[in-house]
Amino acid sequence: MQLYTKTGDKGQTSLIGGRVDKDNSRVEAYGTVDEVNSFVGQAITQLQESRATFEDIIEELEKIQHELFDCGGDLANVTKKRQYKLQAEAVSFLEDRIDAYVEEAPPLEKFILPGGSAPSATLHIARTITRRAERTVVSLVKMEEDVPAVAQQYLNRLSDYFFAIARVVNARLKINDVEYIRSANVFSGGKKKEKKDDK
Repeated sequence: MQLYTKTGDKGQTSLIGGRVDKDNSRVEAYGTVDEVNSFVGQAITQLQESRATFEDIIEELEKIQHELFDCGGDLANVTKKRQYKLQAEAVSFLEDRIDAYVEEAPPLEKFILPGGSAPSATLHIARTITRRAERTVVSLVKMEEDVPAVAQQYLNRLSDYFFAIARVVNARLKINDVEYIRSANVFSGGKKKEKKDDK
């Protein structure tokens, strides 16, 4: 199998149903989703060192990797009759898992810094890149591009999921989250649904 085709040497690439410049907004969108997927893979590798502790999270992240591939493919699809792979059930699944992990993690009152353990830090990176991916999709919508609504919803929910499991990973490893020292008590009531990176 030959990996290179030389067809992109002049700055263009193929979508599903057409060719565009490599700096096209759609390419930026699905390329950013691919970045997220890569960091999810890194997080899985780090969690494998304590697989018995994180079996459930690893299985979920592997599921999410396939969904991210679906999402990227949907964003790259410009055919006239589009059949999208990512479905609303994926969004509902994330919401269910977020609710469960919020209950598992220690109460949250202040903003926290990304980090603690290596896998938690990686999940925070995935979270921030997911936010960037979401912004690129919003830009596509503003350009009146035909973008599946589920993709935007999924990315929005996925960043919250990464935040939730980053905290749970630290908790299971008995590592405290580091609070932002100048943070007020912005999450009164302790455990509530976490939307802290949605500023």
